[in-house]
Amino acid sequence: MSQFALENPVFRIYVIAASLAILKMIAHAFLTVHRMLRTNGGFLNPEDARRTALNPNPVPGQVEPNDYVERARRMHRNEGENTPLFLAAGLLFVAASPPLVLAAILMYGYVVARVAHAWAYITERDHEVRATFFTVGALLTVAMTVYALAVALAR
Repeated sequence: MSQFALENPVFRIYVIAASLAILKMIAHAFLTVHRMLRTNGGFLNPEDARRTALNPNPVPGQVEPNDYVERARRMHRNEGENTPLFLAAGLLFVAASPPLVLAAILMYGYVVARVAHAWAYITERDHEVRATFFTVGALLTVAMTVYALAVALAR
């Protein structure tokens, strides 16, 4: 059996966790667009403020920063900085054949930490709350990476 087949329960955990992380990251992009349309502002590029079917009444200032939109944009950027690392670390981790319980704790723990981080971000909790959830997710990614590295060096 291949390590990267759904018959491998560790890989199946990875597929579930990775799929959730990817869907969450895409949801942040849609949240940004939703907030731009809701406020009719926070657009990034001058051409975004042109008259179009989705922007029938452009107004001055549409390309000026809008904190409501920028918060969603920062959340999306943060996902873009963390999710790819998790995806790569998770594959390395699966290749190292970890115990099933450890895989479930680290991979599902990462998803839970990132959902909690998003909650803290969107509800404007203190930086320490958001940073705590970020740190948990980052440490879980580091743990998967170090585990895979140790197994590879031991062979």
